[in-house]
Amino acid sequence: MSLPDPGREAAAAAAVGFDLGECVREPIHLLGRIQSHGTLLAVEADTGIVDTAALNTGSLLGVAAQELVGGHVTRVLSPEAWAEALDEAGAQQEAVGLVLPVSIDVAGAPRMFDMTAHRQGPLLVLECEPRADAAPHFPHFYQGVRRALTRLRSSATAAECCQAATREVRALTGFDRVVAYRFDGGDGPGEVVAEALTDGHEPWLGLWFPASDIPPQARRLYRDNWIRAIADVDDIGVGLHPPLRAGSGLPLDLSGSVLRTVSGFHLEYLRNIGVKSSMSVSVLREGELWGLIACHGDAAITISPELRAACEFFGVAFSLQLAAIEERERAEALTASRARLDRIISRVTSDLEDSLAGEYALRTLLDADGAALCRGDRSAVSGMSVPPALLETLRARAAGPAPGTVWSTDRLSEEPDHPGGDDTAGGGPAGVLMVTLSRSGDFLAWFRRARPATRRWATDPSRPVRVGPRGERLTPRGSGAVFRAVVRGRSLPWTPADRAVAQELWRALTGLVLRHEAELAALNERLRVTNADLDSFAHVAAHDLKEPLRGISNAATFVLEDAGADLDPTTVRRTLTVRRLAGRMDDLLNSLLHFARLGRGGLHRTRVPLDRVLDAALDVAGERLAEAHVRVVRHDLPEVYADEYRLYEVLVNLLVNAAKYAADEGDRRVEILVDMLRPPTGGDRQQTVVVRDNGIGIPADRRREVFELFRRLHGQGERGGGTGVGLAIVKRIVERHGGELWLESEPGHGTSFFFTLGQEGG
Repeated sequence: MSLPDPGREAAAAAAVGFDLGECVREPIHLLGRIQSHGTLLAVEADTGIVDTAALNTGSLLGVAAQELVGGHVTRVLSPEAWAEALDEAGAQQEAVGLVLPVSIDVAGAPRMFDMTAHRQGPLLVLECEPRADAAPHFPHFYQGVRRALTRLRSSATAAECCQAATREVRALTGFDRVVAYRFDGGDGPGEVVAEALTDGHEPWLGLWFPASDIPPQARRLYRDNWIRAIADVDDIGVGLHPPLRAGSGLPLDLSGSVLRTVSGFHLEYLRNIGVKSSMSVSVLREGELWGLIACHGDAAITISPELRAACEFFGVAFSLQLAAIEERERAEALTASRARLDRIISRVTSDLEDSLAGEYALRTLLDADGAALCRGDRSAVSGMSVPPALLETLRARAAGPAPGTVWSTDRLSEEPDHPGGDDTAGGGPAGVLMVTLSRSGDFLAWFRRARPATRRWATDPSRPVRVGPRGERLTPRGSGAVFRAVVRGRSLPWTPADRAVAQELWRALTGLVLRHEAELAALNERLRVTNADLDSFAHVAAHDLKEPLRGISNAATFVLEDAGADLDPTTVRRTLTVRRLAGRMDDLLNSLLHFARLGRGGLHRTRVPLDRVLDAALDVAGERLAEAHVRVVRHDLPEVYADEYRLYEVLVNLLVNAAKYAADEGDRRVEILVDMLRPPTGGDRQQTVVVRDNGIGIPADRRREVFELFRRLHGQGERGGGTGVGLAIVKRIVERHGGELWLESEPGHGTSFFFTLGQEGG
């Protein structure tokens, strides 16, 4: 299978009508061709075996591609050159290019090449470009770059820095047009913000170009590779052998290649604007593509690897200088707004919503038309009207990111999670800047109205494909035919300084008001983790202890059965004690296992009739109550919202407790009823289940102990025995429901247990 020629592919597209979607979908890193002024070998790093070779290795390296593939790379490279490439670039995990000068014996004569090596998965990709002059040009390029960097550092503003960059790159490379091209967002159109050009070329400064000119896959490659050079737009390039790799069935991935040819559509684009050669240097901000330094030549130009490296280094320095200018502007903005920030903070009270959101100074802090503060179920909005649906959308967006995260947009209606409807015509928000206050969705936001703006386009942005003499093409027409359009539905853009001021206000608020909440949330999380760890430990420990305990009990039993007749009474008594204590420990471990499981499983809460749950509990506890002559009195019992099985456990334990601690004489009874009561911690009255007996009661100084694990108020053999886990289980189940458990008791006059079960839906 052969790959299509990119130029013919573009021409064919013109003949049948241009499909812009085809341009967007094109896998430009898998075109399977390189520019013909150099050649390429892809070598298995572990073995040195050539996996793929360009079809022009015969003319440039002296050995045909078909002969090289499958053989060792030292067929053309010296062992020393291969070892150096492997040592320097083979250890790299990313496609980081490294240039090495190498001498290759071509038809019996040595020939100098610049070899660029980078890692591509298991392969080491080697690209060789003939060196026209054996002497390196590094000193010349070093002086040029040093001069350029000095001029960059003297720039006071981003605009000055961009203008200096275009002049210096043009001086280094000799291209006829060099522009600084800034993207409007990650996938938006681009604006020429600075340029340097030779006489006779029409200026592009201030022109906008449609986003379709540089599709998403091209932007990804620009982000991952600092530089891209095209020596001649009419070069048809050379293919690779084999065209498709055996393992993947795809062409070799050329994402990191310096010789990779470009899309036929892009080459046609360059021809249509009169460009013969080009080079692009990426400009990155915080790992994202800010823009490009784009270079255009009227004639074919082959950029040497040394010059490419110099331009790449300059691009890195330019990106850092822009970042430094931006950081300085942030610092200056913070200094200028310090007095306003202090004034806002000085007026903050414990009622954050009322004291902050209504502040006019809060809106003017970021030159905004409105502001909103949303915390919990409270929202306070000042200035312009903000739709409630938008506040809910922002609340959902704020949930999750770390507190202090800033998000902004100047085109709110284009956001994918926008609630819908364009309210900008009626004066609604077109832009928003939001800083998150908590992971639960609390936020502080500023809003701006739409500000229509006029843009000068190099072509109609709604019709980037135009019919020309060569068919339908991506054909910008230049400043001689500027298309003017008004951009609506957008606000003034938020600057890095705006973001810095918003974040500084968040820091100040955190110090004053939010620190305690954050610390409390962190403490609760640590407690949750600790409790989970304790539950897991209790479960594992109890489970693992049961096996040796069972062995002890069985061993004691076997001793009594096999040798009991030969043992003296004291030894028999002691052996029986061992078996009894092992049984006691087994009961305790069973209780501990059950208690631990209560913290691990989920609740299945529904509306359940309390009468039905009580009937089920009496099936178990009824016999104990009857033996103790305790009469059950039930009142009208409504439905409750609970996990039915866990509620059944609560009632069983409380009813068995009533049987154990029944009065020594007289009419013994236990009542079950539901009332509307206010819990001891305060708040509104809630549906409360009451289990009240007239038993022996609990002394005042022992009431807190009864809910502790393994705590009994009487001896092991008294009042029916037990492990002392029952009321601890009741407490844990109630708390798992989000409810509260408390008691009232008087010695000799009985005990009343009260518990709530949390709010329905909670």
